[in-house]
Amino acid sequence: MTPGRALPVPGPGETDGQDTPAAPWHRVHPVSPLVRGWIAVVAIAFVYGQNTLSSFFGEEEPNPGPEFISRTPLMVSLLVGAGILLLILLGFFGTWWFTKYQITDRHVNVNTGMVFRQQRQARIDRVQSIDIAQPLVARIFGLAELRFDVADSGSAAMNLAFVKLSEAHQLRNEILARAAGLKSPAPPAPPLPAPPDAFPVAGAIPDPVAPQTPFLEAPASASASLAASERVVAVVPTGRLIGSLLLRPSTILMVLGIIGLGIAMSTIEGFAPFYLLPAFLGMAGALWNNLNTGYNFKAATSADGLRLSYGLLDTRHQTVPPGRVQAIKVTAPFFWRPLGWYRVAVNVAGIGGGAANDAEQRSVLLPVGSYEDVLAVLSVVLPAPGVAAPRDFFAAAINGSGPEGGFVVSPPRVRPLSPLAYKRQGYALTDTALVARNGALHRSIAIVPHARTQGLRLSQGPLARRFGVVDLSLATIAGPVVPLVHQLDVASGRELFLEQADRAAAARRQTDSNHWLGDA
Repeated sequence: MTPGRALPVPGPGETDGQDTPAAPWHRVHPVSPLVRGWIAVVAIAFVYGQNTLSSFFGEEEPNPGPEFISRTPLMVSLLVGAGILLLILLGFFGTWWFTKYQITDRHVNVNTGMVFRQQRQARIDRVQSIDIAQPLVARIFGLAELRFDVADSGSAAMNLAFVKLSEAHQLRNEILARAAGLKSPAPPAPPLPAPPDAFPVAGAIPDPVAPQTPFLEAPASASASLAASERVVAVVPTGRLIGSLLLRPSTILMVLGIIGLGIAMSTIEGFAPFYLLPAFLGMAGALWNNLNTGYNFKAATSADGLRLSYGLLDTRHQTVPPGRVQAIKVTAPFFWRPLGWYRVAVNVAGIGGGAANDAEQRSVLLPVGSYEDVLAVLSVVLPAPGVAAPRDFFAAAINGSGPEGGFVVSPPRVRPLSPLAYKRQGYALTDTALVARNGALHRSIAIVPHARTQGLRLSQGPLARRFGVVDLSLATIAGPVVPLVHQLDVASGRELFLEQADRAAAARRQTDSNHWLGDA
């Protein structure tokens, strides 16, 4: 596919609910196999070269490796090596030649495999999000990988690697436009206006880098309505990111654990500080992983949702459509609270079932930010909070206690069970969502839109029965958000259980989760 050329959109009468027969097939970039398999090439070249050179220039009793190498002239060995390299390049060429992709009005098709053929297909109306990832080697060649998340897939449904970065942006815009139900050409449009009761954000952060023109140079399809310039709403400075990593409870516990281990082992004869090196390397690896994924973090709003970009060595451009967010969590760890820092994570279908580290990374909308940053992000993923004064409401939700903000809290009799948190833990209802508040030292709120509530459960343990309270759990997809209303009065818990079930059913009847931006 030629960069800058819009994908064909079926015109009137071309389809009858079926894929466009004339939709062309395209190949990925010719360098793609090398980007994927460069490590194997380097490893084979290193082993073969080491064995070949050692057989000719080593000592009298070298370890020459394969016997045929030690018995052949140097030129023959080099020719054999060149033949092996040629076979690898032919394999790369075959892999590239048999890798094709097709975008139709209903599906994304990817064919791969030279000997064992494989065809993968994703329904466009079930696409949850599309990430643009750039591993380090791909960045050198200016290439990117598209990673599709599809509803009910449980993990990343399909990858398309590798295409030019500009083409990757174009493909993402086009596919998301079709996923949104925008099937006819449309002029460029600005980001969607916020509903009347949306968050009054103080102002967006100017972005001197982001272009002020659409991604597509000559928009000729429905994707033009998604190609509006981005508006940056939150950035994470490097200093704040490093400070938040050092002040994480997990980091502090690791440091205290290493110190305690060192003190305990110092009493053993022959102990040396070198023995603690594995523990230090483990802690450094965890800190580096979080620094690498949080570096240069930027959140921007556009017509297709919240766009996230981050990464130090490997960069990623991720899109979170607002209509696909199932639950939201805002946390304020104890050591972050004096600095006014918060973290925002979400549950999105198709992300929670992937690899643990990757799923956690992709579920983070804001690794660390101020209260204004939190409101700016929430204004995109929860555009209609359903309250008259959202700033005051969420201030009470995150940092308040007692009934302020309309919260129903645990009864005072549960103080022996939750001496610090009983005044905070509770819930509040808005026109669009249920907000559960928990924690005294490590504070958190969970926001579940009524239309995304998949189930409810009341539970009561032995101590809860003794104190006459129940816990209410809200079922959602797998992810970092586990909504729980803790220690409610039994009568209040039963009433909320019945009423929330009715609210969820009514909200789902009014929501079309397949087309989340426009008319089908």
